[in-house]
Amino acid sequence: MQMYDLINKKKNKAELSKEEIEFIVKGYTKGKIPDYQMSAFLMAVCLNKMNHRETADFTIAMANSGDVLDLSPIHGIKVDKHSTGGVGDKTSLILSPMVAALGIPVAKMSGRGLGHTGGTIDKLESFPGFSTDISSDQFIENVNSIKLSIVGQTANLAPADKKIYALRDVTATVDNISLIASSIMSKKIASGADVIVLDVKTGSGAFMKSYEDSLALAKEMVQIGSLSGKPTYAIISDMNQPLGRAVGNALEVREALETLNGKGPEDLLEISITLASYMLLGAGRVKSPSEGRDLLIETINNKTALDKMAEFIHTQGGDDEFVYNPDLLKTGSIRYDVKSPSDGYVSEIRTDEVGMASLLLGGGRATKDSKIDLSVGIIIHKKLGDKVSKNEALATLYANDDAKRKEAKARLINAYTISKDKPVKPPYIYSIVTKDGVMDYK
Repeated sequence: MQMYDLINKKKNKAELSKEEIEFIVKGYTKGKIPDYQMSAFLMAVCLNKMNHRETADFTIAMANSGDVLDLSPIHGIKVDKHSTGGVGDKTSLILSPMVAALGIPVAKMSGRGLGHTGGTIDKLESFPGFSTDISSDQFIENVNSIKLSIVGQTANLAPADKKIYALRDVTATVDNISLIASSIMSKKIASGADVIVLDVKTGSGAFMKSYEDSLALAKEMVQIGSLSGKPTYAIISDMNQPLGRAVGNALEVREALETLNGKGPEDLLEISITLASYMLLGAGRVKSPSEGRDLLIETINNKTALDKMAEFIHTQGGDDEFVYNPDLLKTGSIRYDVKSPSDGYVSEIRTDEVGMASLLLGGGRATKDSKIDLSVGIIIHKKLGDKVSKNEALATLYANDDAKRKEAKARLINAYTISKDKPVKPPYIYSIVTKDGVMDYK
């Protein structure tokens, strides 16, 4: 088998076999196929696409390129959730203890954030003493004993994806549905969960800006999961404004805890419960998502989800007092209101600009080596469709550096459009994708 022939085959729109795809992935991962040949192949894929079977084979080959976690010592059906990323996205902190409180094991591997805010692990480190640096044996023991553990990704999880993505990033081959879907799903499959639930964001703060592109990605990932033997569900949720009101690590943790206390924003609760209900469905705990919703809401009402969160934080070395007293979480020393320049209605929020404002404050990483400030961020007071008066606060910045605060203020003002006419608010969730098709969300 020669790489030249396989490049030529895809260039001519021919279908590659499973063995040919495995040859490409293994060869490139081991350094036997040079960058210039892999670049040519990736460009051929972007121009001529891969079908569902090719995409699934490509994904599985990447998943098998390194460590594949064996979670069989964990009792029960293991569920995992993945988000394609957004501003203020803190659903893992809410749905994980809710699902675990109902006896379903949540064995989750998460990363650190690169971009406007930290990842789930960064957020969790807002709890003093909390650590994700635990052994595989301890990880499994924690899930078996309390049904929940979250650890950092291993360095050798889907190494083919890491190497291929770095090449895609510099060869203009990022925006292909098959390559995007396989990149996400290879890590999920290698993480060892039995059931995968996906939150595919759409809008100005999402990787996929249009609903059509988000739907195509969701369908592809559900197809990959199904072909891999893992029940997979995807919800397509709105990211034309920040999710909830908090953007920034400790601020998002505080909002997640408020939500577990029954006092969180409606959009954040709705999306968290919808994702969690499909986790319960996939695990066989309920027969329908609506049955799951009722059980999940009860975990908030009776505080079992909050107690599970405290147990989880304590088990991994954190101070669980902060769970019951979120005001103990450290926030920036400078508190500054960003005010509306005019009367009217919030008609647009360029959500990616809100994310950049958080990054400028120090709440995210411009590079993987950047040091993150967990205490800074933004609280959004006015969202789409809200009426606002001139000089009324649109948002509050939490900063530790006044120069950064000024930069963030300019970016945040630029994110808002105030108009005379009241806009139609977008739905929280657009649709649900399963192996059986697409359902409008009601």
